[in-house]
Amino acid sequence: RTKVGTILGLAVASLVTVAWTGMDEPVKLSPSSQLWVEGKSTIKDWKCIAEVLDGAIDAQTSEATSKVLAGEKAINTVALSIPVEKMNCNNNGTMNEHMKKALKAKENPMIEFRLASYDLNAAEKKGTLNGTLRIGGVEKPVVLAVDILAGAEGGLRVKGTQVLSMADFGLKPPSVMLGTMKVKDQVTVGFDLLLDK
Repeated sequence: RTKVGTILGLAVASLVTVAWTGMDEPVKLSPSSQLWVEGKSTIKDWKCIAEVLDGAIDAQTSEATSKVLAGEKAINTVALSIPVEKMNCNNNGTMNEHMKKALKAKENPMIEFRLASYDLNAAEKKGTLNGTLRIGGVEKPVVLAVDILAGAEGGLRVKGTQVLSMADFGLKPPSVMLGTMKVKDQVTVGFDLLLDK
């Protein structure tokens, strides 16, 4: 009886595990997704583009992208990460070095966003993402207003911008040329993410 009970228990546990893991369907972040940071300085405006953007997205079904467009919360988790080393500012090597220093790239090589919850308004093609953003080793809650649109071939497009203060993350804006050029504290993060089913 003990052996039979053990075998049956393992079989049931295996079936439950398969059923549970089968609920999570991966949604891919398209390589054409974009993320950038824009700001101003005392001399000129600047823009840094993320040349690498990694995403881990789990959904309840393989049709998650179309369901989200219809207003259903079919995506479970989203985790995005950007290597600071792969941020490119105006193709300017000196500016890149100042940016990496300001973001404390050596001690904290990744910028990370984790989705905690979200709301959808299918009629207006809008959404609100609630999560945490980690920059320079400091994590803060963020609320992002986004546009949710149909992407190519049944995919999902999520677009938005968010104004952030560098000081809120314990970052000191770069100051170069003996203080002649100072970067303003407020920056705007923009993103255009394409999720493929």
